[in-house]
Amino acid sequence: MTTDVTLFKSGVPAYLKAQPLDDITKSLLGGGGTGGKRISIRGGVFRLVVDGKEIATNEERSMKVVVVNVAPKVSRTYYAGKFDPNAKGAAPSCWSADGDRPDKSIASPQSSSCATCEQNIKGSGTNDTRACKFSRRIAVVLENDLGGDIFQLSLPAQSIFGKGEDGKLPLNAYAAFLAGFNVNITAVVTEMRFDTNSATPKLTFKATRPLTEEEYDACRERGETPEAKSAVSMTFTASTEVAAIAAPRLATIAKEVAEEETPEPKKRESKKSKDEPVPKKNLAEVLDAWDDEE
Repeated sequence: MTTDVTLFKSGVPAYLKAQPLDDITKSLLGGGGTGGKRISIRGGVFRLVVDGKEIATNEERSMKVVVVNVAPKVSRTYYAGKFDPNAKGAAPSCWSADGDRPDKSIASPQSSSCATCEQNIKGSGTNDTRACKFSRRIAVVLENDLGGDIFQLSLPAQSIFGKGEDGKLPLNAYAAFLAGFNVNITAVVTEMRFDTNSATPKLTFKATRPLTEEEYDACRERGETPEAKSAVSMTFTASTEVAAIAAPRLATIAKEVAEEETPEPKKRESKKSKDEPVPKKNLAEVLDAWDDEE
């Protein structure tokens, strides 16, 4: 698929996106057009996937979005044997939505606890990695179409953990940076950018501007919709879910790197007195200064 995502980049007119899919369009989709929409980062390219089918790509290295919801915890997935990119109907052999225990739907879980599972041991996977992979789902809307579709995005471990540099941060470090200024991740426009130095698909995150009060209120409402909540929930079916989670493993065909060996950032205890006021800065000034440092 090489189709450039023109609508994906520029948004859709309000009068068009307000219309439900008609019977003509649904008849051409094959599955009724009721499935979710997500952004895949397979192969280091932003891909629009609808009903489990890739319909368009955007080969730009960055994309600006607003995060409207995030899965409560980091999840885990384990695939027995080598991942086959053509086996889109294959579900994980074992998986956990909360990263603590296997899902109750699994007939033969690898262990009763993720922490003590042998698939969580370094070296259980290829190239001395863990066989069981971390991921986290987020729900986003495009900056130029805040009232448009809500997209699911499943992030691999190396897009979640680590310290980052030059203002380009993995998800957890990015959220911690914003929290340091008492700003929610849902209150800013976020630039997602591919790390071109990574052998496997890896995104870094950077705030480009605060939302206006009207935009913030609208995005908060969108984050509470059934669509947003569904986008960050983890369930597997036989046909549509595997690609988003398995994408980090796709690059092992060429070369797999140890993406989840970086520990989750630990919060440092502040040395300041609880009674000592913490100086606050204007977010716009912080973002401007951040841009100047690049």
